[in-house]
Amino acid sequence: MATGVDLFAGLGGNTTGAKQVGIDILWAANHKRMAVDFHELNHPEVQHRCQDLQQADWSLLPSHDVMLASPCCQGHTKARGKEGPYHHKSRATAWAPVDCAAYHNPELVMIENVTELLKWSLFPHWKSCWNTMGYSLSINILDAADYGIPQHRNRVFIIGTKSKSPIQINLNKVEHTPISQVIDLNAAKWSLVEKPGRAKTTLSRVANGRKSFGDTFVMPYYTSGSGLTGRSIDRPIGTVTTKDRWAVVNGDKMRMFTVEEYRQAMSFPKSTILPKRKDHAIHFLGNATCPELVSQVLETALKAA
Repeated sequence: MATGVDLFAGLGGNTTGAKQVGIDILWAANHKRMAVDFHELNHPEVQHRCQDLQQADWSLLPSHDVMLASPCCQGHTKARGKEGPYHHKSRATAWAPVDCAAYHNPELVMIENVTELLKWSLFPHWKSCWNTMGYSLSINILDAADYGIPQHRNRVFIIGTKSKSPIQINLNKVEHTPISQVIDLNAAKWSLVEKPGRAKTTLSRVANGRKSFGDTFVMPYYTSGSGLTGRSIDRPIGTVTTKDRWAVVNGDKMRMFTVEEYRQAMSFPKSTILPKRKDHAIHFLGNATCPELVSQVLETALKAA
């Protein structure tokens, strides 16, 4: 059985996906205490560390065959607003996996991040470091919706192997899973669309959604996305973020997505232990990788390596 470590582990999407294909995750770390605590609740057999991985002593990690890492992504996007010191600090976390691999020399590396990582000014130098260490990098931009997950989520999966040429990650695309398979119209508390205090922009979006999709559809509530009309329940939802932004409209009533619906949209197992506070649960889910897609990527990579 292959062994692995999970850097920037978060809620454990990479660990969960790796375990599904038989990789024994030995060690996982994150800089946030709550993230480590919930990763440990879900994966008690794994050694855990709460620390800044840019300051890690890699000699303390167990030897491993596979290194998984999802460095901080916010610095590559507009999620934190205007460019500032935080963005540089966030982007710099991508060097931690390089340092770890330089010490442990694993046979297989998987780096997951937002696609904007590829536009990082230092990306060519980052990639050159891997090549210098003898790794060939396979760069793959994948949309989770193409692989059975009811959510459009474009992410880059970079696979490093000790092969002469980059391996091919040829996943079989499947018919999209509609978000209707996740939504439980009998769940949670609904409120009237036409209630006092409802924002005019929300009412306008609901009206446009009804014209386009009928009485039942989903739409972004607090933030922009999916235009001004929402989207059909017969297609995947848009990207799940760290904010509670998706609402369901059903006739004259509406409500926000439940944590359970977000969990399924991210493909985490039903057994996953999540924070009781909804905002904390959604934050962890929105920051995570989709375990189902991770397992497909790793299964293909292990066969090709």
